[in-house]
Amino acid sequence: MSRVAVIGAGAFGTALACVVRRAGSQAIIWARDPAIADSIASGKGNPVYLADIPLEAGIAATTDLAAALEGADAALLVVPSQFLRAVAEKLAPLLPADVPVILCAKGIERGTCALMTEVVAETLPDAPVAVMSGPTFAKEVAAGLPTAITLATADAALGARLVEMIGSPAFRPYLSDDPVGAEIGGAVKNVIAIACGIMVGRGLGDNARAATMTRGLAEIRRLGHKLGARGETLMGLSGVGDLSLTCNGMLSRNLTLGVALGEGRSLQDILGERRAVTEGVATAESVMELAARHRADMPIARSVDLIVNHGADVGDTIAELLARPFRPEIHDG
Repeated sequence: MSRVAVIGAGAFGTALACVVRRAGSQAIIWARDPAIADSIASGKGNPVYLADIPLEAGIAATTDLAAALEGADAALLVVPSQFLRAVAEKLAPLLPADVPVILCAKGIERGTCALMTEVVAETLPDAPVAVMSGPTFAKEVAAGLPTAITLATADAALGARLVEMIGSPAFRPYLSDDPVGAEIGGAVKNVIAIACGIMVGRGLGDNARAATMTRGLAEIRRLGHKLGARGETLMGLSGVGDLSLTCNGMLSRNLTLGVALGEGRSLQDILGERRAVTEGVATAESVMELAARHRADMPIARSVDLIVNHGADVGDTIAELLARPFRPEIHDG
């Protein structure tokens, strides 16, 4: 039986521990909060991030990072993207060189504009790496509802081994050899989801949301192309699939943040009410830095960045977006 360490006890980390157990592997969660670790270890579930959702039996939990990694055959890194570097640096002296890590955070590091694979290449240079991305609301994953994801790694043998550790009839990994594409799709869709939420909050209709999502996909593909992602990856689970879910499902933290912004609430108030991280806020800034660096035209992402990171007025920003010149639907900008 494989042993899988799940680093991070938020909603998705806890849900993935359930996935690991359903696949027949051992699961141990590392949590920073002793109360959460104690609750999970005693079979009472995660009272903070997945309240009232029963977890699979047999999930262990600890606040000791070394204990979580002891004897692990793989580690799922399920901490928010802006904290991944700090956690990976703590993992570095504890993780054996041959133990693979699966990156589950969907974001781009603020300041460096590094993808999560680049962060791990710097902090855990000897670790084999895979990227998990796709349409995955944590509550549905934890409940065992059918879910399909992209599992991307350049090492096909590693990918097959990881599928054995986490795959089950209700959690179906589809292998890819395009980690960059999986990362770009998973990260940038959070920014586009905020834009879709703003459209909803302003009462601009379903047409506007569909247009924002579709033109947002064009922006994702544009930036992905510049960074070496393949177009077919972004038309798969980690692209269109994740984008569709996050832009339409009210379990999406990014969508609901956008709705609240569109209704006129302040970003500070919205974030102040949340325990879980809304990845699209920080990622919007990094996306626009990458877009400028690679000369990728991303007007929707730019609008979100202006609103959430630079205090731009929502109504004025939407008006500016709608006043852009007409152009062909397909262009390379």
